[in-house]
Amino acid sequence: MYKRFGKRLIDTVLSLIAFIILSPLLLITALAVKLSSPGPVLFKQQRLGLHGKVFTIYKFRSMTDGAEHTGSGVYSGKGDPRVTKVGKLIRATSIDELPQFINIIVGDMAIVAPPLTYHPWPVEQYTEEQFHMFDVRPGITGWAQVHGRKGVEWHERIKMNVWYTQHVSFVLDIKILFMTVFKVLRNEDNVNTGATV
Repeated sequence: MYKRFGKRLIDTVLSLIAFIILSPLLLITALAVKLSSPGPVLFKQQRLGLHGKVFTIYKFRSMTDGAEHTGSGVYSGKGDPRVTKVGKLIRATSIDELPQFINIIVGDMAIVAPPLTYHPWPVEQYTEEQFHMFDVRPGITGWAQVHGRKGVEWHERIKMNVWYTQHVSFVLDIKILFMTVFKVLRNEDNVNTGATV
């Protein structure tokens, strides 16, 4: 019952409340991004969502405009010169992720679920077992996120994502949320260590 109905309702209500409460921060961040470098305020990118359906994810832009087409592409490691000064700050504090509340409100994402930084290969290349990670909407944070985050190789991260879809519960989601807050406050595992992570 929670997985099918309760989770979606809680996500929507909490996201609406968070969006309203955080609106001053969202506005300040939008202005900072706009004034710090040329380009749009929001970074948009296509991701794989529920049942492998493609949707557009929103984040505050933390890199120079068009950076994904240069250097290391979508991957950004420590000291990447494409990351702006404001981008470094909003990444370190995970503020760049806040526009994803829009994705949650419209039904593309959840607060807690398998987070997919970027899909590493086309949807048809996922194995039958791996594809179970798409049994739920992707989330801002999740089980893999609090167990290594960007320092975990893709295959292991997907295994943890699949495990989550098989054990979804309100208690597990609360546990992940608390672990996420702890990770963010300590700024742990927030830098890619290679193209496969």
